[in-house]
Amino acid sequence: MFTGIVTDVGEIVAAEDFQGTLRRLRINSTYDPASIAIGASIACGGPCLTVVAVGPRDGGSWFDVDAAAETLQRTTVAAWTPGTRVNLERSMKIGDELGGHVVTGHVDGVAEILARVDITEAGGGSDDPWGPTARFDIRAPRELARFIAEKGSVGLDGTSLTVNSVDGDVFSVLLIPHTLTITTWGERKAGDKVNLEVDLMARYAARLAEARAAGY
Repeated sequence: MFTGIVTDVGEIVAAEDFQGTLRRLRINSTYDPASIAIGASIACGGPCLTVVAVGPRDGGSWFDVDAAAETLQRTTVAAWTPGTRVNLERSMKIGDELGGHVVTGHVDGVAEILARVDITEAGGGSDDPWGPTARFDIRAPRELARFIAEKGSVGLDGTSLTVNSVDGDVFSVLLIPHTLTITTWGERKAGDKVNLEVDLMARYAARLAEARAAGY
């Protein structure tokens, strides 16, 4: 279980495919290698992946994770190559602060960024010392759009974000300068694909409504 609060940005340094059904990735991070156990769960760009190997390096650690066929089909992981940067979050511990929302790391599908608009407090320009905020317009897969609600929560590339507006299958999110700086969102642009996890409560609410309508 995760919160969608990114704690590091890792870099893919190796990717190896096995028989088209499994991809092993090596990721460099700043995490202390002594704090990562074999079998630990780490959210990598959204998907929850299991650590199968770990070791030290200058500045932190490297760790290996395996992505199976379901993950490769539903997420952007199949397109990750050496040099790809991914948002990282360690799994929650009892007593941790829930700063975002409840995120499972089970990605529902891939969304596409339609537009990015950088905004300053003055309403434009590039001289804001804090940097711009950025509005992203994103298209969700049609079958997932019904789970996305205005002012609700959504997980995008492992980041917990608040939905600003919804229009059909297109929704918008607004990212503050801090988030743009400490995550991969500062690099995002129109045309990029992002991993989407809908809010767990929205999914259960929709299922309950379907069951009631069916008479269960």
